[in-house]
Amino acid sequence: MEAKRWSSFILLVLAVLGIWGVNRADAALSAAQCKVERRVGLNACKPVIYGKNPSPACCERVRVSHIECVCPDVTPKLAALIDLNRAIRLIEGCGRRVPRHYKCGSITTP
Repeated sequence: MEAKRWSSFILLVLAVLGIWGVNRADAALSAAQCKVERRVGLNACKPVIYGKNPSPACCERVRVSHIECVCPDVTPKLAALIDLNRAIRLIEGCGRRVPRHYKCGSITTP
């Protein structure tokens, strides 16, 4: 159960970190491609759950991830696991700006 909670936490961090990087011109990904993309992102950003800043590999992963693969999995229960303000600071640490009032799953940025 604890492992599922942590992977959910990382998924939400990826969602919040990746909300600016959507390239709408890309063709839609299949469910299998989205699953692989989430797994790779979770692995790259795992240290974030231990309070570390995102690594260059994590920031890169966030920049290339497709938000349509992540946002559908952001439930209210999942959103309750993290501090949105901290996640926004992490995004800014990757050199990106977070759009105001962006809705991803069940969360909306301030």
